[in-house]
Parts: sequence; C-alpha cells; structure tokens
Amino acid sequence: MESAFTYTESELIQGLKAKDQKVFSYLYDRYSPALYGVALKVLNDESNASDCLQEVFMKIWRNIDRYDESKGRLFTWMLNITRNTAIDTLRSKAHKMDQKIQDIGDDVHLYTGNLAVHPSVDHLGLSKVLEKLTKEQRIIIDLAYYKGCTQEEISRLLEIPLGTVKTRMRNAIIQLRNLLKLV
Repeated sequence: MESAFTYTESELIQGLKAKDQKVFSYLYDRYSPALYGVALKVLNDESNASDCLQEVFMKIWRNIDRYDESKGRLFTWMLNITRNTAIDTLRSKAHKMDQKIQDIGDDVHLYTGNLAVHPSVDHLGLSKVLEKLTKEQRIIIDLAYYKGCTQEEISRLLEIPLGTVKTRMRNAIIQLRNLLKLV
C-alpha cells in the first residue's frame, strides 16, 4: 500500500537520524525494489538478495549518522551500501562454500520459477542509460560494480592492459554522469 504522502530527501534524513519508524517504513517501501534489484544483479539469487536487502536496511538504520549530504544524494549512498553488502556476500567464505556444494541434479529442466528481474525493479531506467555506453565500457562497469572485480582482476579476465581498464572505466563513469544529468 503506497502512501500519497511523500518526504523530501532532507525530511527523510532528519527522520532517519531521529529514528522515526514511520520514515523508515516509507524509505523501505519506496526504495526496497530498486535496492533489491541491485542485490539480485550482483548475487544472482533471490534468497541471498532478500537477505542482503534486510542487512542493507539495518546498515542504513544504524549508520545514518555517517551519511554526508555534501558527498552525494541519500539514494546514491544507499545504492553503494547495497552494492558493497552484496559484494561482501559474494566474497564471503560461507557463500563460496554454499556455491561449491550445491548439487544441480538431473531435474534442472523441470524448474519453472521466474529467473528474470522484473522490469519494475529498474524503475530508474538505469539499464537504458547503461545501453548508451560502448560494449567494452558496459562489460567493465558490469564486472566492477555488479561482480565486485578489482581493476587488476578485470585486466586479467579480459586480457587487456590495466591502463586500458582504468581509461575505459573513467570514460564510462564520466559518460554515465553526463547521461544521468539529462534524466
């Protein structure tokens, strides 16, 4: 149930800092689909993405005093927390062990669940913006931001010089910044 009432970004921040449950509920209802989409893109597993989302909102609740308005918007801060939490999950020993011991079995073809991210998750239109990058830039952004690879790892994976990775990433970020100003 979506409320007709909305908060400005500064009202959200003030409410979160005051530990207002109503503001926190609004924040969760409003932003959880987008943050879940990011977690799902990184983790590629609905259960892990749901667990990650819960952890993200706990971090937001506990660490709102660390948010600095001069460094960016609240949503960008929350996206970074989500991305970093999902990458930490991927890199955790427990997750790696879980991935190793999963038995695929012979009945994989019987699975009829929905494996795709629903279009509503990308209500910000980020996928359309990313499509405007070159193929090389999209691959590097995907590896760095959704798979958690370092620039050195990307260099090894793609078998290109580290300087090329850095240049493509820098150009992609500049282009994304310019494209997002237009949105």
